[in-house]
Amino acid sequence: MRVVLWALATTLLAPAILVLIYRVIPPPVTPLMIIRAWDGHPREYSWIALDHISPQLARAVIASEDQSFCSHAGFDIKAIKKAWQEYGDGSLRGGSTISQQTAKNAFLWPGRTWIRKGLETWMTFYVEALWSKSRILEMYLNIAEWGPGVYGAEAAARHHFDKSAADLSPYEGALLATILPSPLKWSASEPGPYVQSRSRVILGRAARLGPLANCLYPN
Repeated sequence: MRVVLWALATTLLAPAILVLIYRVIPPPVTPLMIIRAWDGHPREYSWIALDHISPQLARAVIASEDQSFCSHAGFDIKAIKKAWQEYGDGSLRGGSTISQQTAKNAFLWPGRTWIRKGLETWMTFYVEALWSKSRILEMYLNIAEWGPGVYGAEAAARHHFDKSAADLSPYEGALLATILPSPLKWSASEPGPYVQSRSRVILGRAARLGPLANCLYPN
């Protein structure tokens, strides 16, 4: 019985402790970085505070990835229902909020299996409970993949536009937000027709966010 209790306590507390550590300390590496390094990709990664990242990029990412980010508690029920309706081959696609993607990127490996999705859900509860919305977005923007071996807004801005993340224009922010779903396939610095077209859509959505982005920079 004691072994079972210890196992249960470890299962519950270990993830919470790690989430608490990352509440104040940037992760030195993520599982995806390790996987990409194993595949031979170099690592471009430089952590910067949220207030050193252009609001244009932050708004574009919200507009593209999760417009209800500021109001939900980690999960977008409508998006989950839609993903469930489209489910048909044994894997779960879509429906992920920025909070879920942050939990996955910071603590887990890529994949669409039910086991990985379950762990993502578990970690998202901790992330939403122990981090502020601004910390969640700060983490996401700093560890998201934006090209082969390119992680975070600062590395992405310098890699694609040869400038700091603080100096990104609205359209550059929209381009970076557009390539997030497939950063190894699409490029923000050499955008094809789809990326250009999608970026213009995101640019318009970002301009209309209004109160939907109120949690980004709390007083």
